[in-house]
Formats: sequence, C-alpha cells, structure tokens
Amino acid sequence: MAVAPVPPVAYDATAVRPDWGDLPEPLRTAIDQRLGAPVRAAGSAGGGFTRGFASLLETSTGDRVFVKTASLRTQPHLCDWYAREAAVLAALPSGLPATRARWTMTAAGHFVSCLDAVPGRMPALPWRPAELDATLTAYAKICAALAEPPAELVGLGLPRLADLARDDLSCWREVAAGSEPMPAVPAGIPARLADLVRLESLLPGYAESAGLIHCDLRLDNVLIDPDGAAWICDWNWLCHGPAWFDLAGLLLIGYPAGLDVDGRFAAHPGARGAPPDALDAALAALSGYLLTSAEAGPSGASPAIRGHQRWTGELALAWLSERQGWG
Repeated sequence: MAVAPVPPVAYDATAVRPDWGDLPEPLRTAIDQRLGAPVRAAGSAGGGFTRGFASLLETSTGDRVFVKTASLRTQPHLCDWYAREAAVLAALPSGLPATRARWTMTAAGHFVSCLDAVPGRMPALPWRPAELDATLTAYAKICAALAEPPAELVGLGLPRLADLARDDLSCWREVAAGSEPMPAVPAGIPARLADLVRLESLLPGYAESAGLIHCDLRLDNVLIDPDGAAWICDWNWLCHGPAWFDLAGLLLIGYPAGLDVDGRFAAHPGARGAPPDALDAALAALSGYLLTSAEAGPSGASPAIRGHQRWTGELALAWLSERQGWG
C-alpha cells in the first residue's frame, strides 16, 4: 500500500498564528517588561496545528527566548495546554534534551509561557537516517529518566494512556459498531475490520504503566541543534504509558522513506519488554483514530490538520498491513 513520503503541507508551514505585531499592545508591553528589555526581533513558528502565538523572540540585549501565549477568553484550552507544559518542564529531571520553562504570567487577558530557546531546526522530511537516529538517542535518555518518574511529575495528576486508549483510541471498534462510518481506506481494508478491532483492543491493557511518555512524539516536535543532537519539544501531552507507544508515533514517518523502522523499534531501549504485538496494537489504534479524525470536517485549528491526520493514518495502516501480510 503506497503512501506519499511527505505530508500534503510541509511540517514547517502548517501553522496559522498571530505575529508579534498582531498581539495587543498592552500584552507586548507586559512581555517586554517581564523580559527586562524590549523585543527587537520575532520569528513566528511555522510548525504546529494550533492558532496560538508561538515565536522565537530576541530582545535588545540579545537574549533569545521562545514565548507562547493565548487568550484566556477565546482560547482557554490553549492556556491550559501551555500551563501544563510549563509545569511539566519545571519538574522534568535535569540533563534531558528538552527545553526549560523560565516563567509564566497572565497579562492583558492572556496566559504567557516563556521557555529557553533551543538553537536548532526541524528535521528534514523524509527522515534522514542520522537525524532519526539522533532523535532516537535523545528519546532513549528521556524514557530512561521517566521510567520511574520523580514525585514532582507524578504529583501533577497526569492522564493515563490506558484510559485514553479506551476512550479515544478505539475508533475501529466504533466503526464496527456502526457508530462511526468507515473512513476512506484501500479496497481490501474493510475485510480486515475484525483484525483491526482485535489489535486495537490490545492497547488499553498493554498501555498500563507507571512510567511517563511524551505522547506526541513526532518529527515536528523535534529540533536538531548545530551539533546534530536532537531536542524534544512540546510537552503538554505527557502521560503515563509505555515508551514503545512513543516510538511507534516517531517511527511512523520513517516508514515511507524506506528506513528500517521495524529494526529501529526492536533495538530501542524503550521497546524492551514490550509484548510481541505491541507495535501492531499501537499502529491499529493510531490508524483508526487518525483516519476517522480526518473525516471530521473543517477544524478551528490549522486547516492543515485534516490532511496531516489522513496522511499519518494512511502511514500507520500501510505499515501495519505490511507487518500483517495483508497485501
């Protein structure tokens, strides 16, 4: 089952965000004051699927930070996500390849989160083997540190992937029950619906874990620094779950590039101890969720999100089909 090696919209051009000059003047003034110097340059992040402000700011003193802000009135969900990410970053163990939170504040009807700036760029797509391997190395450090997470993180009351799998990642079951229409899939897939439901149903039990995972580990949440090392960004979805689920999401985009994604999955420390069919369970659940979400119609987020969901859902289904020998 052939799938394009790149998404319909490049990952660095998916965002629809306000620029620095679009923010209310009282908010810009408050940010300047908190930074201790006026902002002289701002570069809006081109990646991402929300409409929140996210920009690399440079002050007149040369300080560089990454700032996210959203309206408390019209974007309360984004404010919640940014606050949760700041709390997670503040509690992450030291020495991990992740940015750090500097401060948060509310001003001019907005929530503002300021993070250390990571010098780097989004990885190239299709994945280059060296950049994918650098990301896998970075994630090995993270999953080792979060296998037995510190009390500060556990105390945040983070969600559990097992619960999310039951509530949100059982979409093939909904299709089989007639609660959701069959999404657009290749001709032979409807005959495999029972297999998809069976594999998908394994995930809630497999996902029980005291460890913590990023839960949104994709190429567009990675930065490659000038030394070729990878940094993991966007930590607002941290949850309890097994590290191999993150690996499935990360490696997904390497599949159409012809990289040995199965070998990389099996060799990674995060997959140690995973059930033999864990990857298949993850791919079944992800394909159902992404393909049914893609059929949901226009979104209030980025107009690119439905195409991204369709493309990644097709990747998950194609990789699973190959692994299962479905032709």
